[in-house]
Amino acid sequence: MAELISIENQKKLYVKGATKVKSSTSTFAVIETSDSTININGSELEVIKLDLENKEVIIAGNISQIKFLNNSPKQSFLKRIFK
Repeated sequence: MAELISIENQKKLYVKGATKVKSSTSTFAVIETSDSTININGSELEVIKLDLENKEVIIAGNISQIKFLNNSPKQSFLKRIFK
């Protein structure tokens, strides 16, 4: 399942396809999906909806930065050289 991410006025972040909320504080949150990890920075952040059965997460607050990290497995050095 591909993720769907929507931001409303830098105040509310909707993530469809979330598999796990790894951490959440008032300034930082980490959400995992099947394809990537999403790091959210801001202030007054709060998880207002967490429904992992339907793979939905909503975070509210002052969102200042969103960073996506690919979860694909790293290839060994030899596999990268000998494609």
